Amino acid sequence: MLDTETPAKLGRPMSPPASARSTAGAPGPADRPSRSGDGPSDAPPLRLGWATVFWIGLLHAGALAAPWTFSWSGLLLLLFLGWLSGGIGICLGYHRLFTHRSFATYRPLRWVIALTGSLAGQGSVIHWTANHRKHHAHSDSEGDPHSPRDGFWWSHVLWVFPEMGAAELARYHRRWAPDLVKDPVLRFLDRTFLFWNILLGAGLFTAGWAVGGTPLGLSWLVWGLFLRLVYVLHATWLVNSASHCWGYRNYETRDDSRNNWLVALLTYGEGWHNNHHAFPRLACAGHRWWEVDVTYSVIRLLAFLGLAWEVADRHPSASLR
Repeated sequence: MLDTETPAKLGRPMSPPASARSTAGAPGPADRPSRSGDGPSDAPPLRLGWATVFWIGLLHAGALAAPWTFSWSGLLLLLFLGWLSGGIGICLGYHRLFTHRSFATYRPLRWVIALTGSLAGQGSVIHWTANHRKHHAHSDSEGDPHSPRDGFWWSHVLWVFPEMGAAELARYHRRWAPDLVKDPVLRFLDRTFLFWNILLGAGLFTAGWAVGGTPLGLSWLVWGLFLRLVYVLHATWLVNSASHCWGYRNYETRDDSRNNWLVALLTYGEGWHNNHHAFPRLACAGHRWWEVDVTYSVIRLLAFLGLAWEVADRHPSASLR
């Protein structure tokens, strides 16, 4: 078992010390980067990323067809693929494995988990990890990519729309996710993120059409892709927004993180957010008996099967207030 870091003390927002940055897994100089990247505070204004606007808009437009394409098999696909892409891909993979290195596993399994996370529609593992490490380094202070102190809707969704230039993006990735940038497979997934989602959508429609004709094909496409992605996106975004606004706190931290039971239910345990900000590397987000963490249960299962090791699971119950 690996020990975890001690919780941060409560205080006004400030640039955290180097020790706090290292626990989030993000190296970097002491100067606080701008929201657009890693430059100084006088960086140029953010540019609207029209490709992201189109992608998010397309998903929501497609999800509007859900009432007219309902099927029980489509609902089951939404639930299963929602857990697979959101629970395994994002919560277990992007977040706890890649961002915080809460456990270790075999390299081929890392690649499979990264691909699974790509199917959650939230971008590549490299970019997601860079954003989240920066969030921990500057949580609810200047430089946080998505703090509710800049507005609830900014923290929930609007923050994803600005884009960086190619050179700026490369610098951003090298600074906040240098370990992932070194992996050629993860770089390939970074370049092909959209392709895998399109391929899944085509596969869902084709499989549904083969089983039950065009109506079932459309049902599996809408419920298994469009509506599922809208659900997974907003559930993840609620961690950034609602879990920094409403809920209770087990620990004193310098940010506004809260434990929110509803968000935890929707995100397989990620809503115990104050716990997570107090101990970012800990594999278990639930620190009290009622704080159920489905994702941690999967990590323990992987460890039991010999597929995960070096699990950071020393429970900090003695630090609970």
